[in-house]
Amino acid sequence: MDPRQRRNPYQLTDETPVYVISVAAQLSGLHPQTLRQYDRLGLVSPDRTAGRGRRYSARDIQMLRQVQQLSQDEGINLAGIKRIIELENQVIALQQRVAELSAAVEGAAVALQQREAQVHASYRRDLVRYEDVQQTSALVVWRPGRRPGEQKT
Repeated sequence: MDPRQRRNPYQLTDETPVYVISVAAQLSGLHPQTLRQYDRLGLVSPDRTAGRGRRYSARDIQMLRQVQQLSQDEGINLAGIKRIIELENQVIALQQRVAELSAAVEGAAVALQQREAQVHASYRRDLVRYEDVQQTSALVVWRPGRRPGEQKT
């Protein structure tokens, strides 16, 4: 089950779209037309109401501030900012995948250890461990014997 479905529908989170464009513009310090432009460019994409009105979340407001800071303070153009956001999202997705794979490897290692313990527990206890015989200088003479079915001559 998706964790968002179990959550209280009235509980507000950073992803809850609650701010209309005028409030989002005021909170971010930007003009509403700038927010519309960022939406058209795909920099910050707010949720939409049934009537197609934009609703911004606290995370969207934070992203708007970050876009503005990169644009004004760092001098990065909007295409560059879009690429930065895409790469940051990709890094987050890859970090999540690495965490999933690490957990899977850890689980496999535990399963392997458990299986190894089961195999060791199944060994017969009446088996005797082989001891390597010390080499000596004794001479052994070998004479070929008769093969089965062979007659004496």
